[in-house]
Order: sequence, then C-alpha cells, then structure tokens
Amino acid sequence: MQNIRKITEDVFYVGASDRRLALFENIYPIERGVSYNSYVVLDEKTVLLDTADHSVSREFLENVEAALSGRDLDYLVVNHMEPDHCSVIAEIVLRYPDVKIVGNQKTMQMIKQFYTFDVDSRAHVVKDGDTLTTGKHTFAFVFAPMVHWPEVMVTFDTSNGFLFSADAFGTFGALAGNIYADEVEFEKEWLDDARRYYINIVGKYGVQVVNTLKKAASLPIKMILPLHGPIWRENIGWFISKYQTWATYVSEEKGLLMVYSSIYGDTANAVDVLAAKCAEKGVKNIHIYDASKTDCSVLVSECFRYSTIVFASPTYNAEIFPKMEMLLTELKAHAFQNRDAAVIENGTWALSAGKKMSEMLASMKDIRVIAPVLSIKSSLKDEQMGDVEALADALKKSVEA
Repeated sequence: MQNIRKITEDVFYVGASDRRLALFENIYPIERGVSYNSYVVLDEKTVLLDTADHSVSREFLENVEAALSGRDLDYLVVNHMEPDHCSVIAEIVLRYPDVKIVGNQKTMQMIKQFYTFDVDSRAHVVKDGDTLTTGKHTFAFVFAPMVHWPEVMVTFDTSNGFLFSADAFGTFGALAGNIYADEVEFEKEWLDDARRYYINIVGKYGVQVVNTLKKAASLPIKMILPLHGPIWRENIGWFISKYQTWATYVSEEKGLLMVYSSIYGDTANAVDVLAAKCAEKGVKNIHIYDASKTDCSVLVSECFRYSTIVFASPTYNAEIFPKMEMLLTELKAHAFQNRDAAVIENGTWALSAGKKMSEMLASMKDIRVIAPVLSIKSSLKDEQMGDVEALADALKKSVEA
C-alpha cells in the first residue's frame, strides 16, 4: 500500500523508514531505525530525486508509482551514489526505461561500478552550477564533494527555495508519520542522533562541509529536504548553525566529559572520585561514560560535543585498554581537534597506558593535554588526593575558560 506525503501541490515525499535495521552501514547502532528519503516533483517533466535502500524498495517503488499517478518518469536526479540511496536505480530504469539520469561525471562512473545497464544513453551530465528546467521548476546543481563522498551534489529548486541536500542535514531515526522537524521535539528527541550521524558519517570532512555551507548561504533556502530524517521548513538557521559548529570543530557545550575503561573497577572509582571533586569545586555539566559499555559512535559524538575531556584507561598487556584505544583511533580518524584533555592511567605491574594515550592525543590537531598524567598503581590512594585536587582545579579552569 502506497504511503506518500504531499509537501506542495507538485512536490511529494516518497521515502520509507526501516525500523528493523540494527546497524547503519553495519557499524553504527540505530535503535530508532532510519528513514530513506526521496522526492517526486510533478511538472511538465517529472523528476525523482534519489532512490532508497533495497530494504524498503517495495514501499518506495509503490510510492513513486502513486506519486506519478500514471505518468512516465522523465528524470532521476542522483545527488549521492551510496547504496542506501542508489540501490533501486536499476529497478527504476526497468520500470521507466526512457528515464534520463541526472548527475555529474563521478556519479556516472559510480553507477557503472554498481550496475551493468546502459548508463551512457540515459546520462544527463551536469557541472557545478548547471541548471535543468522541467517547466515551472528550475533545478540548480551545486557540487558538495566529500560531504561525504566525492560525487555528492545538492539540488536547489529555484522556483520554491527547496534544497534537496543529499546526506547533509540528515539524522538517524525512522520517521513516524511526522515528516517535518517542527512536528517533533527535535532538540529533545532528535538532536543527539543528528549529532551522532554528522560526526560519525561526515565529521572528518569539516573543511568541505564549511565550503558547502558557504555555498548554501548564498541560496534563498525555504526548505531543506535531506535524505535521512525530518524535513526542515522552520528554524532552519538554528540547524545550520549546529552544522557550522560541528564542521569547525568548536565544542558545542562547555562541559566536562569523562570516558573510562576499567577492568575490575579501580579506574572507574578514580574517575568517580575526580568527578566528585570537580563538582565540589562548582563544575557543572559533567558526564561519565564506560567505553566498554557505550558504543564508540556515541563516545565520538560526545567528544565533539563537550569542551573538556578526561580519558582514563588501565594498562592492558603493556598497551592501552582495547576499547579506549579504539576510541582514540576513531577520534583521530574523524579529525578530532581543538579540545583540552586529561589522562588517567592505571597499572599493577606496568604503567604504560598514560604515555601511549598522551602520544595518541598529541598526534591530533590542537589537543591541549593537561599535565601531568594521573597515574594509579592498582587503586587510588589517600596520598594521591592532592594530585586529584590539582587535576580537578585544572579541569575547572578549562571548563570555565
């Protein structure tokens, strides 16, 4: 049964949601599922903007057919060739054999890598800034390379101010009837997933995102229609400002984040003692996570969120505890930068985690390590409380700076 939504008299939402998928890209947990958004524009010529993942292909194809209402499909615009948005291209071509595929040269190359149908005879190749008029609608194509694949572009409908933004401004989470951000409690219920989506999927490419935001700033945008999550038609500037913060690696909030690994509880205890001392000194907005329990994608997102971070790990086989090492490796891979960080190490017979953690942090850009490392031999002792007090003072100064 088709399930389409009318956005305007001639623009329709034809996407679908998947609540069964456990891991997005087979790595990021998505307890709330995910939506695969796609849009049909009815004009003198008909346009489909992107397709969907194969998991929702039946509903998606029914939606496209219903939106077209018996008309043929003239154009398929491919803003992004990642399989969660391009898995149904071949089926679209089979159903609408005269369709022209709109994309850039890299798009066409990638289509040929995924599919074996005749691409060249259907290709409508565009360059950055080119336009396509389908009647009263004129679509302008703005290239957004590495946001977050090299072929990515966004499509701006100059007739109504609609920005079809590809993966930009997307978020994890299945839609539940409400397709607009102003119909849900976005800041309360969606922002964490939006942040985690951006940081883990796109976060490495901050420079490219900033360049795209500069291009977008020149457009009279009235609505943002992403490929995942709710559509933005109100308070657009607020969400764009979040992207500006994330893309420039500025902390979103003044706060103290403590992430630890602990085998038998002694490292966790040291973190709790330090957190209590910080709280006694007036530090607010303190958050503690166990790296062995919390998924790494959440930890990476939270590290981008807060201004000051404590990393605590036991020494494990003379190395960093694996879960903490994974987090630090992921942070570097996502171009993590511009934060104050402190290190706590623990060890019974070999204290080496602190040195190795400090080296990993020093390899990242503008990570200011608060010295010295707090070293614990098996468990925190009373005689070390002076060091804990000193570290708490340094963390308070950092958070309040």
